[in-house]
Amino acid sequence: MKYLFIVALLTIGSSAHGAGEFITYSVDGQEYEGYFISPGGDAPMTLMVHDWDGLTDYEVKRAEMLAELGYAVFAVDLFGKGVRPTETEEKRKLTGSLYGDREKMRTLLNAGLAEAVALSGGSDEVVAFGYCFGGAAVLELARSGADLDGFVSFHGGLTTPEGQDYSGVKGSVLVLHGTADTAVTMEDFASLATQLEGASVPHEMITYSGAPHAFTVFGSPRYREDADQKSWARFTQYLRETM
Repeated sequence: MKYLFIVALLTIGSSAHGAGEFITYSVDGQEYEGYFISPGGDAPMTLMVHDWDGLTDYEVKRAEMLAELGYAVFAVDLFGKGVRPTETEEKRKLTGSLYGDREKMRTLLNAGLAEAVALSGGSDEVVAFGYCFGGAAVLELARSGADLDGFVSFHGGLTTPEGQDYSGVKGSVLVLHGTADTAVTMEDFASLATQLEGASVPHEMITYSGAPHAFTVFGSPRYREDADQKSWARFTQYLRETM
């Protein structure tokens, strides 16, 4: 696999969550802060993309869960170091800016991917996954032709921007979605399935009954334990099958 490597500028010690580290890296002169955790050795590498509130304790927790299963994780930052929005208006502004500038989104995703590969010592096996906004970003990475083994979306945006398609996807796609999601509809889900099939992209798409948008977010009114546990089990099985 071929990547543009971005050099890490600074490691910000250890987090309060265990053996992980916050990593500051630079993209086009701006600092971004991701999170890296690894069980050590030649652990398979995964790339995580955060939700619309930025890289928070939620992503750190998911990274720790994967590390316990033997996977290395780099949680990329698409907003900038220290930018962790708490108000809905700011979240919409930040995500809307990237939805409106797909080239910038791809640049940031590829920079995070390069950082992940560098941290892993040059791994040639990587699966990318993301939540909500992060799920949409992972599908953007897939459409860009990134040479990864797999792309996984948890309750992510599923629409395809005008002028894009899935003809250049190099890995398989796994979509984990809530049937009760009114933000990303089952019509969107069906349309994506048709696009993936038409492009001959290996894919699996699962919906969970009664699960709304953001059904995996712990402590949220939208959290659905059954759908969360089932989707996590399928995700980790997919990692074993793919890597």
